[in-house]
Amino acid sequence: MMIPTDEHMNVQSLKEIVRKFSQERDWDKFHNPKDLAIGVVTEGSELLELFRFKGEEEIGQLMKQEEFRKKVGEEISDVLYFLLRFADLYGFDISMEFLEKMKKNAMKYPVEKSKGNNKKYDEL
Repeated sequence: MMIPTDEHMNVQSLKEIVRKFSQERDWDKFHNPKDLAIGVVTEGSELLELFRFKGEEEIGQLMKQEEFRKKVGEEISDVLYFLLRFADLYGFDISMEFLEKMKKNAMKYPVEKSKGNNKKYDEL
């Protein structure tokens, strides 16, 4: 059996997996926009916590360790769960939204001004 990877999955399929998981547990009543947004931030904070008080060199070494990468992957997945659930329940097409935002970002961060520079667009 082939294990699905990013190359073989699409956003709609992921939304359907999350929908089924949530509906089997009768969680729709807990999935209002506010609580789903809180879930994104809470899980994002758990991802950030893995890197707290660590320097670049230490993080570089940790990212080579399977156990640490597993923890990072779990937190990324938790964030994605809440994003997918939000998008599915409230009718957001993640691919379309993302591509539109990238167009705006390209205008705010033109290559000639932002290449090699991490300043915010209003500081360029």
